[in-house]
Amino acid sequence: MRFSDKLTNILLPDRQFQIMVEHCRRKLEGRYLAHEIEEPKAFGILGGRVDRPLLTIAHTIPLLKNARRQLDKSFMDDTMAAHAVPSETPLKQRGWVAEPGEIDSALSVLRRKGMRMVGTYHMHRLAWNHDKIRDTPTELDTVLGRQSRMFMFVISMVNPDRPIIRAFYEGDKAQELPIVIS
Repeated sequence: MRFSDKLTNILLPDRQFQIMVEHCRRKLEGRYLAHEIEEPKAFGILGGRVDRPLLTIAHTIPLLKNARRQLDKSFMDDTMAAHAVPSETPLKQRGWVAEPGEIDSALSVLRRKGMRMVGTYHMHRLAWNHDKIRDTPTELDTVLGRQSRMFMFVISMVNPDRPIIRAFYEGDKAQELPIVIS
């Protein structure tokens, strides 16, 4: 049995949803925080609790740094070349690698709050000819989500006035779980 089969819904409090959407909007508008990578990409960590049959998102931590620009880039460059769909953004500038210190800090916050990391979120901002809404994981997202044992939340910001959010276990389109925003 797949992990997601044991769950029926994801409960996403409106406050947590708004934190994610504001992070995406802020980045799209070019409103960057101090020490934040200036690029129109939003990525973050989600903390919560699993009380079967529900997964509840209780804490959202937007990430500020993209270590793809700092670390040995060969893994991501090779993965991009093999799986990414051509887009307006050049392959060398695509992809997000969370900075290890930022992850460690986020995990510490979640532990102190009695939560665990249950997923990540990121936005898709550009419509593609074959995918106008962009509310599902790309092939690259699926490759990167494999064996993570977490949910990947995709926030479509193709129309920033009407964000769409969907969640997929390990970035697998066949393992989507409905989100209830409350």
